[in-house]
Amino acid sequence: METPQASSIFEALSSEVRLDLFRLLVKSAPDGLVAGEIAKTLHVPGTNLSFHLKGLLHSGLISVEKEGRFLRYRANIPLMLDTIAYLTSECCANQPEQCRRYRAQSAVSPAVLPGWND
Repeated sequence: METPQASSIFEALSSEVRLDLFRLLVKSAPDGLVAGEIAKTLHVPGTNLSFHLKGLLHSGLISVEKEGRFLRYRANIPLMLDTIAYLTSECCANQPEQCRRYRAQSAVSPAVLPGWND
């Protein structure tokens, strides 16, 4: 991943609504949700939801597929994992023991962090 793409992703997630929306779609993977389900779950009016969905679509974090008269949205899980790897790939470069200490202090499950067993 290159810095401009990462910057676009972080910008897309800079809104509380978009962050909640993306996390909801991650939770709903791989099936995703239709717009009405998203609006109902997040208590967001349809017009506001469209704006936020557009931002996430533009960044590539989500995709959309037409199902009859509905639109189904899905999280781009591989891109999410690439973004996590972008942030963590050079953790304490050349000092893996230091990185392991930081990771041990983190509240994140070891299974979630790339390279935990390095």
